[in-house]
Amino acid sequence: MRNTLVAIPARMQSTRLPGKPLADIHGEPMIVHVWNRAIAAGVGRVIVATDSQDVISAVRAAGGEAILTRADHPSGSDRIFEALNKIDPDGEIENIVNLQGDLPSLEPHLVNACLKPLQTKAVQIATLAAEIKIKSERTNPNVVKVIGTAVDLTTGQPLTKTSTMSPTRLRALYFTRATAPSGDGPLFHHIGIYAYRRSALERFVGLRPSPLELRERLEQLRAIEDGMRIDVAVVDTVPLGVDTPEDLEKAKKLISST
Repeated sequence: MRNTLVAIPARMQSTRLPGKPLADIHGEPMIVHVWNRAIAAGVGRVIVATDSQDVISAVRAAGGEAILTRADHPSGSDRIFEALNKIDPDGEIENIVNLQGDLPSLEPHLVNACLKPLQTKAVQIATLAAEIKIKSERTNPNVVKVIGTAVDLTTGQPLTKTSTMSPTRLRALYFTRATAPSGDGPLFHHIGIYAYRRSALERFVGLRPSPLELRERLEQLRAIEDGMRIDVAVVDTVPLGVDTPEDLEKAKKLISST
């Protein structure tokens, strides 16, 4: 898409894996692996937004672009919004992908998939999900589920006919840690990559945390409660997020096998 920025927020204060962005994976910091995957997606300019001079140095040493931001941001969305306004004060960038900095084995095509729902003008925010195939994940509160209605890929309107096939795009109605919806049918594992229209990102970071957001501990519910439209591209893979030393070892194995 035209005028697209991929922004990767990175902070060093992870409690479960201290110094996470600089964790070594086969001789390169994790944040550099993520930056390389974002570059491979080929959708536009890629930056890392961070409060750490060490992260800045690591990214620049790899040939990347990094922007120093304030340390007191409550979320990655706020951090990338500061960086966006620093590099593009005239507002030429139209779409922003918020790509988490702990996805070193990310398949680049997922960045492209996340942007596709923004081709529908009414969509303000886009994200990803995959159908849950592992039974235990249906009841795991750490696996966030998206509840949505299937929409037509061409018009962006709700489908008028039911289908036995899994939908390829949803309009998000809710996100939850509970097992939902009930009854027969697929459940969808939300993947925390977001694409925003610039106006939507500005609106989002200007909102106060909402009641359901605080209750579920899911930031995206702030947008839903404010009436913003989030569409979800359904993909066939869930990237590994690195939050613990065990996850880091899994990432090393995944990357060494690719």
